[in-house]
Amino acid sequence: MRETPTGILIDIRVIPRAAKSEIAGIRDDAILVRLNAPPVAGAANAELIEVIANALDVPRRAVTIVAGQQSRRKRVRIDGVTVAHAASRLPD
Repeated sequence: MRETPTGILIDIRVIPRAAKSEIAGIRDDAILVRLNAPPVAGAANAELIEVIANALDVPRRAVTIVAGQQSRRKRVRIDGVTVAHAASRLPD
């Protein structure tokens, strides 16, 4: 996690088509997120935004995928959140 002037950046690794959507820990220095949605027509990206927004208790509009739209490895920006707040709500 890195602090930015407006919020934070988080590296995320997604696993689409999982049994349920959840944050499942850390893998390769990235937050591991399992998503129920398939990686088709942006469904997994939309679900990722919802999972992160719910976990950090922020509106969906505060969460933006800034890199890796077509990849399992993504970089996500969350506006209006500090590293301390995110660290308290996400796995170590």
